[in-house]
Parts: sequence; structure tokens; C-alpha cells
Amino acid sequence: MNELNLYIDQGELRVIIGPNGAGKTTVLDLICGRTKVSEGSIKFKDREITALKEHDIVRLGVGRKFQTPSIYEDLTVFENLEISFPRGRNVTGALFWKRSDEIIQRVREIAKMIFLGDRLDDLAETLSHGQKQWLEIGMLLMQEPQLMLVDEPVAGMTHQETERTAELLVSLAGERSVVVVEHDMDFVRSIARHVTVLHEGRVLAEGDMDTVQNDPNVIAVYLGA
Repeated sequence: MNELNLYIDQGELRVIIGPNGAGKTTVLDLICGRTKVSEGSIKFKDREITALKEHDIVRLGVGRKFQTPSIYEDLTVFENLEISFPRGRNVTGALFWKRSDEIIQRVREIAKMIFLGDRLDDLAETLSHGQKQWLEIGMLLMQEPQLMLVDEPVAGMTHQETERTAELLVSLAGERSVVVVEHDMDFVRSIARHVTVLHEGRVLAEGDMDTVQNDPNVIAVYLGA
């Protein structure tokens, strides 16, 4: 990062693009606390989070999805979602954990949202690559994050899965802020309202897709003629 200034509005869907090495994933790592800054400030809802640990940032409402799905393949879809419910994450909560009607309803709501409502009893290992990506997004949603950081969600997906992922991410914005890092420009065009282009750790351009696509600097360093 190099004197980066980036602001995300509440309820916004923001897409970050740029050439390899531009700093896209690093931005997400910095926000979620995986990487620590050498100088500067990171704030979430006007609260300084620069020095906080990853789990403390999660508890404040920041959820992160990595490029490779991180799910429990030997558990069912239901169990993957259930285990992500925020209660029971300390010793007392674990000792008195019960599968309540509230949890069951929440799991079913999220499963329907991520197109897996009819796969709740299936082992996660039986899902396609795209469905595993949806499941991890669902596991994040179980925690009710106010900011979701999503890194290259459609890599390796079929065309149909990509279209449904676009539908899903668009539907998630509004109630929460969603930041997406992606290389697939067709996918970016299908979801982008506001795009940030990074280059060498700086913001090269910002705006709607038409503005960014026609920016001479962006064409020169990323999109090409």
C-alpha cells in the first residue's frame, strides 16, 4: 500500500480491480487485521480498528471470505451453517449449546438465500466448487456481518454459478456493505455500481464502470485497448 485512501459507504457494493500486485488482496488483509499496517489508520463505523486482533474485528461485524473455500467438508451443509452461529464461541456458550428453533430457522433462511435450501442434509464435500463458495458466504452471513470482504468469489465457477453469485452479492448489499475483489471483468460489469482501480498500492481511478473503463490511465495499465 502506498498512501492509500479508501472509503466505503454503509450498504454499498464496491468492487476493487487492478493488475496483479496492485494490492487488492492486501487491502482486505489490512481491514480484517490479517496484515498489520506500518503507518496510517483503519476505521470501521468511526471506530479505530488498526491495532485490533482478527477475532476482535470479526466481533465488531467484519466478515472475510478468502479465495479458496474454507468449509468443513465432512459436515453437512446444515452443520456448517449451524457451527458458524455466533453464540457458543466461548467456554460457557459451548457447554450450554442447544440447537434452538431460532438457530434452525436462521440456518434455513441462509441456506435458501445461498441457493442451498434443498442441500441441507448433504455433506459439504458433495457440493460443486461454486456451491462450496456459496456455503462459505452463508457461513459468513450466519454471523450477521455489517461489512463483508469477498476475495475472487467466482474463480473456477461455471457460467451459471457465476451468474447466480452475481445475483447473490447484489442482493446482500443494502443491509450490509460488501467489498469484492475480482479479475473476471464480465462478472464485475454485472455487479459493479462503484469501482475502485488499484495500481502499485494506490487508487488509480474510481467511479462507475463506464467512467473507469474509459479512463486512459486504467486502459494503459490494466484493461488494455
